[in-house]
Amino acid sequence: MPEKTLPKRGTAARARAPARTDHPFKGIALILLSTIFLGTSDVTSKYLSATLPSVEITWIRFVIFVLIMAPSMLPGTPLYALKTERLDLQLLRGAALLGSSLLFISGLRYLPIAVASATSFVSPLFVTALSIIFLSERVGLRRWLATAFGLIGVLIVLRPGTSAFNLAAFFPIVSALCWALTLVMTRMMSGREHAITTMTYSALSGLVILTALVPFVWVTPSWHDILFGIIVGVASTAGQWIVVLAFRYANASVLAPFSYTQLVWVSFLGFLVFGEVPDVWTVTGAACIVASGLYTAHRERVRRSQVLVTAVEPAPNA
Repeated sequence: MPEKTLPKRGTAARARAPARTDHPFKGIALILLSTIFLGTSDVTSKYLSATLPSVEITWIRFVIFVLIMAPSMLPGTPLYALKTERLDLQLLRGAALLGSSLLFISGLRYLPIAVASATSFVSPLFVTALSIIFLSERVGLRRWLATAFGLIGVLIVLRPGTSAFNLAAFFPIVSALCWALTLVMTRMMSGREHAITTMTYSALSGLVILTALVPFVWVTPSWHDILFGIIVGVASTAGQWIVVLAFRYANASVLAPFSYTQLVWVSFLGFLVFGEVPDVWTVTGAACIVASGLYTAHRERVRRSQVLVTAVEPAPNA
């Protein structure tokens, strides 16, 4: 994902946030690690959806999120992280992350986890469109064709118009849109805000919204539910933190291909826990979505290299 030129911040802001460094292998390793945590969180959330409403599962997830981030909310401590110069983006990112989590967990109640996960991976396609709006990027014909190919993959997975189609499939699709917004805003703040600041505001804003909603659907959880809710919260928080850190070491175009390994994890865990085996339509459609995302990432790398070459070339009349 390309960088957007932003107004210069004060020296205090630069002191709080370490600058981005170009260590792609470190970024790739972090993204691969994040998929393990996020995949575990997704599978556990689906398991809990049999006994608890989606809003309550997400609320428990964010309660754990806030408890983990609590030390960063204490003024006067070395970890205090509520100082930010991008409060608007921090709150919007938190709301987008909440939307992504809540909608995806809602879809898990009705869909096989492989189907929900494959569908949710259309987020790079949404990033392509959103980059025009938020990052002032020009998207060429080949990337639009790759986007169209990815959407064909979604149609193969969902098979609208057949008995296999489930309206709940719209949950992971809209979840992917929210996740794309989260990625765009993460990239806009990367190198300007501490990862701990971004995580803290995401936790707080999500919990505030969910606390207003959860009384309407409340089901008293058992100790068994609470235990698995803690697993969801810890795994998702760790996964999100690692994603934020990964963006400090590599661009989204480099990291995107490796995020697809999460499909492998959730399919494997889905088979072990729920006995779900992805059918040929899901595998074929997922392959199209992944291929589209890989080509989009490739075109982004090409575009960035061309920009760098142009930047170092002397002007014709120099």
